[in-house]
Amino acid sequence: MEGSEVLRAEAERLRRDIERHNQLYYVKAKPELSDYDFDLLLERLVQLEREHPELLTPDSPTQRVGGTVTKEFPSVEHREPMLSLANTYSIGEVEEFVGRLNRLLEAEGAEGRDLVAELKFDGVAVSLLYRDGLLVRGATRGDGRRGDDITVNLKTVPSIPLRLWEFDGPFSAGEVCEVEVRGEVLMRKKDFEALNDTRPEEDRFANPRNATAGTLKLQDSAEVARRSLWFVAYNISGLHHEETSHGDRLKLLETAGFSTGGHYRLCHGVEDVEAFIQLWDEGRRELPYETDGVVVKLNDVRQWKLLGATSKSPRWAIAYKYPASRATTVLRDIVFQVGRLGTITPVAELEPVRIAGSTVSRSTLHNFDEMERLGVLPGDRVVIEKSGEVIPKVISVLLEERPPGLSAKELPSRCPECGTPLVQPEGEVSWYCPNEDGCQAQIRGRVLHFASRNAMDIENLGESLVEQLVAKGMVKDPGDLYFLGEEELTALERMGEKSARNLLQALLKSREQSFACLLFGLGIRHVGRATARELVKVCTSMEALQEATFEELSEVPDIGPVIARSIRDWFMKPSAPLLIEKLRRAGLPLVAEEPKPLVNTNFEGLTVVFTGGLLRHDRSSAGELVVARGGSIVSTVSKKTGMVVAGKEAGSKLEKAQKLGLRIITEEEFESLL
Repeated sequence: MEGSEVLRAEAERLRRDIERHNQLYYVKAKPELSDYDFDLLLERLVQLEREHPELLTPDSPTQRVGGTVTKEFPSVEHREPMLSLANTYSIGEVEEFVGRLNRLLEAEGAEGRDLVAELKFDGVAVSLLYRDGLLVRGATRGDGRRGDDITVNLKTVPSIPLRLWEFDGPFSAGEVCEVEVRGEVLMRKKDFEALNDTRPEEDRFANPRNATAGTLKLQDSAEVARRSLWFVAYNISGLHHEETSHGDRLKLLETAGFSTGGHYRLCHGVEDVEAFIQLWDEGRRELPYETDGVVVKLNDVRQWKLLGATSKSPRWAIAYKYPASRATTVLRDIVFQVGRLGTITPVAELEPVRIAGSTVSRSTLHNFDEMERLGVLPGDRVVIEKSGEVIPKVISVLLEERPPGLSAKELPSRCPECGTPLVQPEGEVSWYCPNEDGCQAQIRGRVLHFASRNAMDIENLGESLVEQLVAKGMVKDPGDLYFLGEEELTALERMGEKSARNLLQALLKSREQSFACLLFGLGIRHVGRATARELVKVCTSMEALQEATFEELSEVPDIGPVIARSIRDWFMKPSAPLLIEKLRRAGLPLVAEEPKPLVNTNFEGLTVVFTGGLLRHDRSSAGELVVARGGSIVSTVSKKTGMVVAGKEAGSKLEKAQKLGLRIITEEEFESLL
């Protein structure tokens, strides 16, 4: 064998071995090699392909490291629509679904009424297209008919085979064989926690699903590769034998190199389905990834076309969603926190309890009225609910288990931080500390808000450092940050020369932020990011904003008298001109930059409201996308609202929009307008 053929054979052997060990590690959790030995194999393949580029193949495992930067993801059409499943939270409705299936099949004279119950993975749905065994395209669900081509990002996911295993078996059909695999991309709990640990508090993802959705739309595939995504397959189509049952297809997926999660069951009746649901109600807590329910499908795939689908969901499948997780624990104490606007918030300190995959030790009680409504006392046994598997809250007190002798927590009449008597503005439920300039808790809150990612984005300025700066009187307002010196910073605890220089460099970089970001960072009550953007369109400098009258501000779109009054009140404070002068001396942007050209005009002239949870974006980034296309963001629904984007579990805003007959779109429709 000639030298080139020897090298080609070695490269092919390395590719096979690396992919086999990849599957053993990522899919079967049964590694045979140490990380060191695996890295040696991969390094040898990288060396071969670098020295002999003709040996590089599209399915080489070296292509998983990423590195491609994509400016946009083209839209592609799915071979068949990716429908969403109808949801239910009731076992009774699962029974009705099975009964309805049986009646429909009986009416058609069809047999094959077995079901398959499988876990419902809480991830992002994608489709993978394989041509002659090779992965050629990966796409998001999108609007169900068209999705985004994110192949370059999906190739970095180790549990997605770049080439189907045992391709010459049931996958071969005709001259060109195309099969489509559908499943969910997930972020496992440990990988999610590791990712969040690297991000500042205000920039952390709410849950693994949101982190996954955001990661898949990143333009740098190398960053996608670093985030350790995982893929679970739940269907395959395009087989030579299309009558292959769903249960057998799941086994076939495993043979082809995919993970299916491994937790599914062939059910001969509704009793088997209910047993599976009950089994995993608690068992899912121990899984390495998030699941939020059970999917029930007709096993006989031949009947899927017979039963068909509605405009949104197939008639041959249903998703049972587990109700919000609850647990009981002891409320140790109630503490009162002071926010940057002086708001006093009661917080329940709890006996740590495990719920929905995480340990909960604190929960907000919102305000004094909510405390009284719950009637909660320190020492009570309380019920905690984690809505959406994310946010814990106290929902009730177990009065029958209340120990004798408990006493109510005294509501503060003075600020817990500075001792100033509290006030309650007319018409508001919350109490406030009015000592804005002397209350260190408020100063800390304003400085942290000013430094946050959506404002001046000052890295390396964390809570502990801000606490020291404020306590020592080095920072009394955000403007003081820009006059700190390296020598005085290095004198602080846990602050070396390198840390001090990094902070000073971050402060220097923050001068590049926009006037709108600065205006948001000032922390004026009711002035969020969207309001700040609207203001700078009309008042293009800090001087113009200072001179604007109440009447002029009220006429700015979506501002109104309440926000206008709040802006005027802020500028009337003695501290405002002093802060603005410091920011001016520091060289911060006090004038609006020239407007950027629009990406497109799909939202031009529209005021947009977001309600419910978005899967692909946080509210902040979604708002920026609207503004870049000519629209504006508002937080409340009114007759003047041009469009409402309704995400997951949309509530009262959606109901109001429906009553007003406003234009309402889904997140998928929103994506298409982008």
